[in-house]
Amino acid sequence: MEKRVCIIGAGSSGIAACKVLQDEGIPFDCYEKGSDIGGNWRYMNDNGMSSAYRSLHINTSKEVMAFSDFSMPEDYPDYPSHFQIYEYFRRYVEHFGFRDKIRFRTGVERVEKIADNHYRVYLQDGRVHDYSAVLVASGHHWKARYPDFPGTFTGLCMHAHDYKEPDIFLGNKNVVVVGFGNSAVDIACEAARYTTGQVWISSRRGAHVLPKYIVGIPFDTLNKYSVEWLPLSMQRALLSFFLWIARGKQERYGIPQSDKPLLSEHPTISQDLFNLAGHGRIRFKPIIQELQGNRILFSDGSSEQVDVLIYATGYKISFPFFDKNFLYVEEDNRLRLYKHVIHPEHKGLYFIGFIQPLGAVMPLAEQQAIWVAKLLKGDCKLPDKASMYRDIERYEQQLRRRYKESPRHTIQVDFYPYKRDIKKLIKQGAHQPVSVAIF
Repeated sequence: MEKRVCIIGAGSSGIAACKVLQDEGIPFDCYEKGSDIGGNWRYMNDNGMSSAYRSLHINTSKEVMAFSDFSMPEDYPDYPSHFQIYEYFRRYVEHFGFRDKIRFRTGVERVEKIADNHYRVYLQDGRVHDYSAVLVASGHHWKARYPDFPGTFTGLCMHAHDYKEPDIFLGNKNVVVVGFGNSAVDIACEAARYTTGQVWISSRRGAHVLPKYIVGIPFDTLNKYSVEWLPLSMQRALLSFFLWIARGKQERYGIPQSDKPLLSEHPTISQDLFNLAGHGRIRFKPIIQELQGNRILFSDGSSEQVDVLIYATGYKISFPFFDKNFLYVEEDNRLRLYKHVIHPEHKGLYFIGFIQPLGAVMPLAEQQAIWVAKLLKGDCKLPDKASMYRDIERYEQQLRRRYKESPRHTIQVDFYPYKRDIKKLIKQGAHQPVSVAIF
């Protein structure tokens, strides 16, 4: 069998993996279901998996989001639009010259493990290829997760994944957005600017809402002044102080506060919510109790006539190309990987970009790909299987102590500590005996 790698997906994580493997001289084929690169950041992507809506802008600053060796253009704003991010990715691919290694309009139908470091990949066009390794970079924001409320809603109803244009809000429309994450708040803010009716955000609990700017500086750039060596209580106190400077108490705007401490759940990033909530354009409701035709009954007993209902209720981590008996995590999103990359049971199978940081995925996916390339070449080695499982268990225990149990928090990482952790693994590989190389 020819020693070659399969990369699944040409979104932001997939192109990072392509670039790294090319740098390391590792032969690969990248398969992309759509007709172009960009993944979730390609608006109206014909692979059917993009959740981008027309007005989408990044919630992490361009400085934090950029790849290590390819800066975003100077004339980009602090928070570029998805159109600009796609153009940045296009330039990245062209600059490093690996577009010809991506097979567009070529979906992966099935992946079978034949043996360690031997995978058979069945393509949707009928072709079959064998590979020494598979890098899964297919993303985790494309298969919608829906709540199960009793009753029926007769108005316009959709998941945030399918929301694209704000025209659906025009007129005197009453809108309910279910969820309190970034997409929920973005869509609610857009609805409030377009409808003359009322917009409600419905959620089981409050959330910690962070502005995009603190004293005129993009919020996530402050994270580079690492404070993780401080006790968590002091980190929370410091963050609370900065938030008080930036926006005071969020309850003052009518925005319900989370009952969990700061840094115990993934925060919501929004600059607009404070003004729109303060003006009464967005109000808040508890969770839905029942759908009643064109009305919605909430758990506090209140009832409202509603025209548009949007579920911004998250996504399932899904791998439709794997047999369910091989790997299936859709129910709880519990993807048990060593350092979020390595499955201890399956040598030669790697996952790139399956993390949820407070910050951008792209630079972390880049570091993951560098680590994988070093493993493939034998420049790094892995601990034994038992050690990897112990590390996974320690991580899951930390999650349980810090975050509420939820499918949203199963792949949570802190941006800078995680980045340093992967860099440390790469550096250690240069100073220790190596395993047998695949390439």
